[in-house]
Amino acid sequence: MGLLSGKATCNTHGQDSSYFLGWQEYEKNPYDEVQNPTGIIQMGLAENQLSFDLLESWLARNPDAAGFKRDGQSIFRELALFQDYHGLPAFKKALVEFMSEIRGNKVTFDTSKIVLTAGATSANETLMFCLAEPGEAFLLPTPYYPGFDRDLKWRTGVEIVPIQCTSLNGFQITETAIEEAYQLAQKRHLKVKGVLVTNPSNPLGTTMSRNELNLLVNFITEKNIHLISDEIYSGTVFSSPGFVSIMEILKDRNCENTQVWNRVHIVYSLSKDLGLPGFRVGAIYSNDDMVVAAATKMSSFGLVSSQTQYLLSALLSDKKFTQNYISENKKRLKQRHRKLVSGLEKAGISCLKSNAGLFCWVDMRHLLRSNTFEAEMELWKKIVYDVKLNISPGSSCHCTEPGWFRVCFANMSEDTLKLSMKRLKAFVDSITTTLHNQSNRQSIKNSRRRSLTKWVFRLSFDDRVTGER
Repeated sequence: MGLLSGKATCNTHGQDSSYFLGWQEYEKNPYDEVQNPTGIIQMGLAENQLSFDLLESWLARNPDAAGFKRDGQSIFRELALFQDYHGLPAFKKALVEFMSEIRGNKVTFDTSKIVLTAGATSANETLMFCLAEPGEAFLLPTPYYPGFDRDLKWRTGVEIVPIQCTSLNGFQITETAIEEAYQLAQKRHLKVKGVLVTNPSNPLGTTMSRNELNLLVNFITEKNIHLISDEIYSGTVFSSPGFVSIMEILKDRNCENTQVWNRVHIVYSLSKDLGLPGFRVGAIYSNDDMVVAAATKMSSFGLVSSQTQYLLSALLSDKKFTQNYISENKKRLKQRHRKLVSGLEKAGISCLKSNAGLFCWVDMRHLLRSNTFEAEMELWKKIVYDVKLNISPGSSCHCTEPGWFRVCFANMSEDTLKLSMKRLKAFVDSITTTLHNQSNRQSIKNSRRRSLTKWVFRLSFDDRVTGER
């Protein structure tokens, strides 16, 4: 062990979080309709598999792109050789246009201000390296994506201070909550360099309101700090209210050419909207030229392959395809979301009202033995090991209230979702029956105590009347 670095031997990666432990249990016993029908169903993975057929149809219609050809001629050698880490101009152009299209073309993006990264994970970590020193802090509203403990902290040494949000207002950010988080960082002698939010939220599946976004801009303006808006789920908004990008807020407030304009940064990826996490395509968008320059240099440690860029530049440049894909994907997400909510309701379980994402924020507080995180973990283990469903407990997302869980719905077939809801309902019914029986037994005991008390009282009364002792 003495021959290894402290980073290699430390235990701060976050891999021991229940969020990742659930994945490990799934991998040991994965559900398969034919090969392993009693296995664990993966409901802890936010993947979008609902629109693969649309992508596959495009590939079939465009064999040149899939075969790395241009006008029928192979460009394999061209793509296989070294490419500048600034990225292929054609792909960057197609990507920023797609980002604008997702936002209803209310905002536009400049290709000179975008940096390509190997997924949003790399984008967020790169921004941490660019904006903060080890030991400095970013404020994050809870609940937040469990992977941020790894992505933002592990290699950078940056600290996370939670903005405590609650179910009382649907976990929205308030002025009081964000100021309390800032003061907490001050007490811990941490210099706050910025705020990071996910919009739409992972794990809540909700879009941020204009009031929240304006609150954030006011806050970073007052404190002279940065704001990172992770908008990786921006294309998954399937019902009202619609998605509002932080860039739209800045333009509405005429923030161009101001200091705050350079302190707001956007993270994006094709992992969720197009369902391509394996392609490792992420991006940083910043109006700060120094951030763009530094992030571009850092991107050499995690490039997007030129083959991937070529293929996706052809796909995203097909406007007829992207328009149809965005519309149809939202319809499918809405339908699948409705099926999950309906299945949960049949099991006597409610969830936070949501309008985006690949998951629901599910309220199982009524199933807890007690209002504690220990009871939450007990329930989670039963659901993973007995019910055979891998879901993510709220404590892994740093939720302050025990009993909330993130449940994903877009990474499986409709039949698998039905089976998962059938398993969950049977489990809840068994708990309800047990609680009912316990209640009945307690009721009988109480009734006997009351009867005995009445008998003793009557006997005592009769003794007093007759004079007997």
